[in-house]
Amino acid sequence: MHIKLKDVTPKEIMPGYHGKLVHTQNMSLAFWEVEKGAEVPEHSHMNEQVMQVLEGSFEFTLDGNSQVYGPGDLVIIAPHIPHSGKALTDCKLMDTFSPTREEYK
Repeated sequence: MHIKLKDVTPKEIMPGYHGKLVHTQNMSLAFWEVEKGAEVPEHSHMNEQVMQVLEGSFEFTLDGNSQVYGPGDLVIIAPHIPHSGKALTDCKLMDTFSPTREEYK
C-alpha cells in the first residue's frame, strides 16, 4: 500500500487539532497541525502511544508531570496512563498508536 499524505483529508478531532489519519491493521498514525492554545484534556486509553513534536512548542503532561517539548522530542505513553497537552505555539505533531485507534477511523 502507498499513501500520499498530501492526499489525505484532515479531520478536526477536537478543537484546534487537525489530523491526517492513517490506519493499518495494528497501528494508527496521526499527523496533526495544532493551533496555538489548543488543548487536549486529560484522558487515557488502551493504546500505547508515541508522540513526536515536529514543529513548535508543546506542553505535555504525563501522569501529572508537565514538561515543554520541541522539535525532535518524543514522549512514550504506556496504555491507561493519564495525559494531556497544550500547544504553546502553532505545532506539528505526529502520534503513533498501537493497536489501531478505532475511534479515529
